[in-house]
Amino acid sequence: MHIASSSNIILTMSDSKQKSIFQFNKLQKRLRHTVGDAIADYNMIENGDKVMVCLSGGKDSYTLLDILMGLQKTAPVEFELIAVNLDQKQPGFPEHVLPAYLESLGVPYHIIEKDTYSVVKRVIPEGNTTCGLCSRLRRGTLYGYAEANGISKIALGHHRDDILETFFLNIFYGGKLKAMPPKLLSDDKKNIVIRPLAYTREKEIERFAAFKDFPIIPCNLCGSQANLQRQAMKVMLESWDKQFPGRLETIFTSLQNVAPSQLADRQLFDFAGLMRSEQAEGQDVSLHAGLDVLAL
Repeated sequence: MHIASSSNIILTMSDSKQKSIFQFNKLQKRLRHTVGDAIADYNMIENGDKVMVCLSGGKDSYTLLDILMGLQKTAPVEFELIAVNLDQKQPGFPEHVLPAYLESLGVPYHIIEKDTYSVVKRVIPEGNTTCGLCSRLRRGTLYGYAEANGISKIALGHHRDDILETFFLNIFYGGKLKAMPPKLLSDDKKNIVIRPLAYTREKEIERFAAFKDFPIIPCNLCGSQANLQRQAMKVMLESWDKQFPGRLETIFTSLQNVAPSQLADRQLFDFAGLMRSEQAEGQDVSLHAGLDVLAL
């Protein structure tokens, strides 16, 4: 019988730890790259910006804050970060978790205390989806804080999968070609919302959050509701991703490559006003050109 020596066990553990560190560094580099690309492509953060990172206690917003703090040290522009959490007074919410975590990071932060939970429970009938109202109340509160505190950009933790899920939700249930833009000007023109994780896949965020061991706070208000439409979209996209690798990347690319003249929205393209150009005098229209048009 072969008995492994203690030195071999220590060596194996050391190799495993080194491999884990290598994988983490590789993942962190990739996340910083995708976030940096999104910021650059949409001019999300400019010199002198005061960026409010909306922190929910979930893996996405934790990852967003962590990556932005890393980029802040090496970015070609200077910007401030402040982490803001909205305590919605949900029963059993662990109020100490986020302050303790943010204190350990040394990042400026603020906890907004507002009982939107009672409003949602009072207005929405039992068993119905609370996400819509909860989101509107949360957004209004955060916008108000941003305006009152000189915030120039509001950073949200939506990632690429969220954007694709929203796209298909709007197609299947809303009758619209609409998703989540990487950068948005609020309706009242007073706030700019940015989504630096727009190019980042959820499964990479999940891996990063596991490596970092963030103190995750589950959302018991809406996350526990079964049969949400968004969950159905998530399952659909995950199925496509497994069955057709690369399909989700192609779909996301299509959101960046829109051809209004090839759709049917009369507000985006003047179909009614289409007219043929006058042919140049003496110029013949070839038969082949006509056939090419018919073949489109």
